[in-house]
Amino acid sequence: MGATGMVSLHDHGKNSEAPVTSIPTFGGIPTRGETYAKLNHHLIECQELAAIMSHLHNTEGNAKDLLLARSWLAVSTNFKQIQKTLTKLAMGNLQ
Repeated sequence: MGATGMVSLHDHGKNSEAPVTSIPTFGGIPTRGETYAKLNHHLIECQELAAIMSHLHNTEGNAKDLLLARSWLAVSTNFKQIQKTLTKLAMGNLQ
């Protein structure tokens, strides 16, 4: 059996401010399943955080914040749709 490890993306040196993303690997090669799971987890987190932003703007009560609340809710909905599309792709369904 091969060794497991992590591969880092966006590693631009010591002084870089770019985030470092680690992907689980098997024998030094990223796995589809683990990569999908991580991507799906981040999409769920984004969807939930956008929904929270919507809620926070909704509590202000002025016209500008109500518009921003609807916009954040649309962003949340878009992340949910991306998550569904991602799952279909991971299952091999391209329709």
